[in-house]
Amino acid sequence: MVKSLQLQADMMEEFGACVFDVTLDCEDGAPVGGEVDQANLVAALANGAQSASLLVADRSQRRVGARLHQVDHPFFESDVDIVVGRAAPSLSYIMVPKVESVADVDRAVSCIDSAAAKTPRQGVLPLHVLIESPAAVHRAFDIAAHPRVESVSFGLMDFVSAHGGAIPSAAMTVRKDPAGDVQDQFHHPMVVRAKLEIASACHAFGKVPSHCVVTEFRDTFALSAAAKMAASRFGYTRMWSIHPDQIRPIIEAFAPTKDEVELAAGIVLQAEAQDWAPISVAGKLHDRASYRYFWQVLERAHQTGVAIPEQALSYFSAAVH
Repeated sequence: MVKSLQLQADMMEEFGACVFDVTLDCEDGAPVGGEVDQANLVAALANGAQSASLLVADRSQRRVGARLHQVDHPFFESDVDIVVGRAAPSLSYIMVPKVESVADVDRAVSCIDSAAAKTPRQGVLPLHVLIESPAAVHRAFDIAAHPRVESVSFGLMDFVSAHGGAIPSAAMTVRKDPAGDVQDQFHHPMVVRAKLEIASACHAFGKVPSHCVVTEFRDTFALSAAAKMAASRFGYTRMWSIHPDQIRPIIEAFAPTKDEVELAAGIVLQAEAQDWAPISVAGKLHDRASYRYFWQVLERAHQTGVAIPEQALSYFSAAVH
């Protein structure tokens, strides 16, 4: 966790923006019997990260969250009391794993809000939730619709395990040969369906779909292939990493290319000059529907530290300063 926070600080300096979140883990990161110590460590690290005197070009606050135990775990309330009770002002979000229903979200919100109310935090804490079972996938749209849910992540390994052997272990991997027949996480029908349901639910309600991890953390090809598939074919706009070496390839896969950014900037600038009336660019019609798309390209570029043409960069000056 310490290394991840340091890498986040280093890359904020490099990119001039906070290009990835750090989620401090109270769940899988805690040894059995060490849950309270882990929660105290998470709270201390979150507070320490936000008190650091790091200034970047856009003056962004570091995005640091915490993953607690699931709501029916014996240590969930203890996690909330310690992590939220001591570090709520320093946290950007709380992640709740193994969410099965809207009722689970409501329970988490009630407990988190009660603890946060005792702190100086301004505003509510957004929730990032993990969907990890067939029943939760069935309720993905209801969960994504909850007003406190900011992001929904897919928990691949727990999802496969929840099927009691009906889905092979290969579905937790990324196949080496793109033309092969291994039913990996991008080709097994039940896993593909789950991923698409979650992404669709998020886009229906304006939430952020976060793609699952790639466990082959030292396999650069597998990671890059997975990140590109998640971004270009499955509709995900973020992706989890489990090792620092995975972060840059993921950012590169999800960031727009230089050509995409230049095209987007040119279209948006021309559209503005025409008071957002329809325009023709290289023989193609563009109107407000496509303007929204190209504006989103510029937003992604800004969020991932990709250079934006000077004229279009002024669109973000108000947010920067």
